[in-house]
Amino acid sequence: MHTPTGPLAGLKVLEMAGMGPAPFAAMLLADMGADIITVAAPAGRASEMPLSFDKDPLWRGRTRIELDLKQPAAVARVLDLAAHADVLIEGFRPGVMERLGLGPEQLWARQPALVYGRMTGWGQQGPLAMAAGHDPNYLALTGALYSIGHPDRPPVPPLNLVGDFGGGALFLVTGVLAALLRVRGGGAGQVVDAAIVDGALALMGPTYSMRHAGLWPGGRGENLLDGGAPFGRAYETADGRHMVVAAIEPKFYAALLDGLGLDLMAVPARDDPRHWPELQRLFAGTFKSRSRDEWVRIFESRDACVSPVLDLLEAPRHPHLRARQSFVSVQGWPTPAPAPRFSKTPSETAPRRAEPLPAVLQAWGLPTAQIDAFNSTQTSGDPL
Repeated sequence: MHTPTGPLAGLKVLEMAGMGPAPFAAMLLADMGADIITVAAPAGRASEMPLSFDKDPLWRGRTRIELDLKQPAAVARVLDLAAHADVLIEGFRPGVMERLGLGPEQLWARQPALVYGRMTGWGQQGPLAMAAGHDPNYLALTGALYSIGHPDRPPVPPLNLVGDFGGGALFLVTGVLAALLRVRGGGAGQVVDAAIVDGALALMGPTYSMRHAGLWPGGRGENLLDGGAPFGRAYETADGRHMVVAAIEPKFYAALLDGLGLDLMAVPARDDPRHWPELQRLFAGTFKSRSRDEWVRIFESRDACVSPVLDLLEAPRHPHLRARQSFVSVQGWPTPAPAPRFSKTPSETAPRRAEPLPAVLQAWGLPTAQIDAFNSTQTSGDPL
């Protein structure tokens, strides 16, 4: 069997297959060494988006078991697994797991130290708790979506980075690990209620603070860190590509002007927002005079916080990312490497599981009778 090297090696996680942030959180745990068994609906029976277990790297590092949880015998198998698990992760609407007989109280009766991670968009309580939603819906209520984009255009959803993965998965992982520390210190298992709307609001905390302090006075795209400042935005180059500027501190701003061939004393004062439109037009015209790669050569010797905007094919080839081995090959495709990095217990991109299911269950500590019961209960046990 594959022996993981990451800091979570030996951690047993039971995952109820879902969508978006919950499986991403499980992938992060798997890359850090956790041993994950994923319970999925039988093939062709799932009511949500199809799960690409065989192709999507998001599902790497799991052993998959297909169980029809409408059947009492299948629920019994999940209870058997939960009795040996350290963590359970689920991403259903509130109440679904309880109706299946797999709520926190039912599982704590078998495993009192179980950390029960719940991932939803709206949270376990509140008027919208049972409402459907996706990443932009959650961001819309937090002020985050309103704040992203140009002032004369509609707000722009920031992929699903801020909601699903940032406000959702990362806060779920943080909560699960914190609860585990409590358990390892002698505490009992508890529920981690990770809601995307809560996590996104937490990420917006500094922005709200700046707003209250008068440091975020404008609307969308009119402030220091949202593209409103001429020294903190992207500019098109002569070849239709882009350079991004983040020359916020004076010394970086001076280096920016030097690279652009502009005299600090001859341009409008940058600290007065009334001059920003004029500065923006000046910078835009200057960047438009050369290609992106020409600007790269100009700024590579200047500490100006100016960088090329790379597309998804260019990024894996960038010298810095190649030197850090920031991409690894997963099923033949360049995939971001696990982060963060550990000096003594390095993470690794979790491999496709190749062990037979009985061996995995035995490693979890299930007795022979329970392992045999899976043979008659599961729809499929093909490893990921």
